[in-house]
Amino acid sequence: MVLRLPAVIRPLRPLGVARSSAQQVRWLATPVHPVTQDSSRGPTAMVFLNMGGPSTVDEVGDFLSRLFADGDLIPLGRLQGYLGPLISNRRTPKIQKQYAAIGGGSPIRKWSEYQCAEMCKILDKISPETAPHKPYVAFRYANPLTEETYRQMLADGFGNGRGGRAVAFTQYPQYSCSTTGSSLNELWKWRQRLEGRAGPLEDGADGTIKWSVIDRWPTHPGLVEAFAQNIEAKLAEYPEERRDKVVLLFSAHSLPMTVVNRGDPYPAEVAATVHAVMKRLNFVNPWRLCWQSQVGPQPWLGPQTSDTVENYIAKGLKDLLLIPIAFTSDHIETLYELDEEVIGGSGHADTVKRVESLNGSPVFINALVELAKSHLASGITCSTQMGLRCPGCKSDRCAESKKFFAGQQL
Repeated sequence: MVLRLPAVIRPLRPLGVARSSAQQVRWLATPVHPVTQDSSRGPTAMVFLNMGGPSTVDEVGDFLSRLFADGDLIPLGRLQGYLGPLISNRRTPKIQKQYAAIGGGSPIRKWSEYQCAEMCKILDKISPETAPHKPYVAFRYANPLTEETYRQMLADGFGNGRGGRAVAFTQYPQYSCSTTGSSLNELWKWRQRLEGRAGPLEDGADGTIKWSVIDRWPTHPGLVEAFAQNIEAKLAEYPEERRDKVVLLFSAHSLPMTVVNRGDPYPAEVAATVHAVMKRLNFVNPWRLCWQSQVGPQPWLGPQTSDTVENYIAKGLKDLLLIPIAFTSDHIETLYELDEEVIGGSGHADTVKRVESLNGSPVFINALVELAKSHLASGITCSTQMGLRCPGCKSDRCAESKKFFAGQQL
């Protein structure tokens, strides 16, 4: 569906010839004001931000090239331009085999588009003042890339002198400079390139897209409930006499220790999610938080999920339940790394299990709706936390990106 927003009629006039207000009225047969940012009316673009994943095996190479080129995610310092392509080229054949093993590509685009579309359908009904809500997905390293999505928004009638509101809705519940921060930096970059030179219109209005951000939601009740219900469903597969003794292993994507030591809030926010879920479960089962997907030779946040499972089995604890706590849908980290490598390699696939990902969970989609509706009605541009840089941050790009999003006028 193409949104048809009011356009500004701009008649040509000779260069250097000024025009008075009276002349302007005569030149404009039908003055039409642009759609401007207003938290009380639509249309509204709802843009899901995520890392993304290759939808086909052929896209793996480009995906890895973009991933290892991003110093926000994998900081390689001054050697980023050399080591990034070297590592991605060496890893491509191996990763292609992994994607082939899970069906030929990542399902993350399918789930992201479904989740966003379903959320927008409900928002149209319960928040008519900000309707219509147009769903978009903007991936950092895979199609649809942020640039592609931004250009599509412009083609659909947002910006380009016509204004309009957009919400950047991170699908990383816990904020990290490596994930949400990187996605917002990329969004800011393309905003500057595609709309940054747009000046005020002749009536003084700004015709660019007005952005606000849902930048973190680690303890939202709907998110917690969605996780808790999926955990309870999987625990029911264990014999009743062993059920309360199953060790819950919450697994989140790890970070390089250079990022952690810089002051990244991600570890604390992941821990907050885990605690909220365990509180909802009444702290019945023992649990631990572990970390997965370490890449490269640098020290990463641990313990690693694979090592944790191996060590607990060696201690005689074989009833282990893996919970992907920082992912909102299935992708290679769940379908291959956890299912095939960790569980498949444990030798105890009958007792080591994984909780279903959120995917199409109605409870989760309702949580997205609640988050979006509350944000749209709040009149705020982003959380207070987003405006605070990490203590050790030295990134000018990060500073400018945060300044831009925090400074948007609603």
